[in-house]
Amino acid sequence: MSSQTKGPNESRPVFFFDIDNCLYPRSSKVHDLMAKLIDEYFAKHLGLPEADAIRLHSEYYKNYGLAIEGLVRHHQIDPLEYNAKVDDALPLEDLIKPSPQLRKLLEDIDKSKVKLWLLTNAYVNHGRRVVKLLEIDDLFEGLTYCNYSEVPFLCKPHPDMYAKAMKEAGVERPEDCYFIDDSYSNCAAAQKLGWTTAHLVEEELELPENPASKYQIRHLEELRTIYPQFFKTTS
Repeated sequence: MSSQTKGPNESRPVFFFDIDNCLYPRSSKVHDLMAKLIDEYFAKHLGLPEADAIRLHSEYYKNYGLAIEGLVRHHQIDPLEYNAKVDDALPLEDLIKPSPQLRKLLEDIDKSKVKLWLLTNAYVNHGRRVVKLLEIDDLFEGLTYCNYSEVPFLCKPHPDMYAKAMKEAGVERPEDCYFIDDSYSNCAAAQKLGWTTAHLVEEELELPENPASKYQIRHLEELRTIYPQFFKTTS
C-alpha cells in the first residue's frame, strides 16, 4: 500500500474508505481512549482544568475537524510531538482485532472494476497501524492522510482534502469517486463535491434528522446492496 500517487489516471473509479470508527466499530473504544488522551494533553500542555480542556477539545474539533489543528493555530504546539503523545500512544494492539467478515467484504470487491483507497484525518503512522492490525492493508492501493508535518493542516471536510485524495488516487471526475465515512460533516462535504457517498451510522447511534448524503447505512455489509456494481458476481 502506498501513500503516493501511482502513475497516470486510470479508468477505474475509486472507492474511498475512512478508517477510524468505520473499518472497526465504535465498541472497540479507540475513540473513547483517544478522546481521553487528547483531553489530558490539553490539560497538561495548556495548563487547563479538566472541564476547560474537554470544552476546548470539543470546540477545536467542531471548528477545524481536528483538535490538533486548533492547538497548532492558537498555541504553537508541535504537531508531531502531539501525535507521539496521543495517536501513537494508543494501545491499538489491545483494542483492534482482525475481522474475517470485514476482510471477506473487501475481498469480494472486484478490483478490476474499482480501486480501493484509504482517506483519513489521522497521521500516516496511525492509519497504517490500524489497517495492519485489521489485516486488510494488502487490500488497499493507497492512503491519503492528514500530514501533521505540513502547517496549515489539510483534512476532511475541507474541499482541498478531497481534491488531494483524488489526485493521489489518480481519479479526475467526482462522479468516479465513491466514499464511506462515519462523520456527518465529512459525508456532507463529499456529497456536495459530487462524490457518491454513504454515511455509516452504527445501530446504537441516532439517525440524523437530515441525511448527510445519498446513502445512510448501519453496517458495512450494506455496501453490497448500494454499490452492487463493484462486487464480484457469484455463479
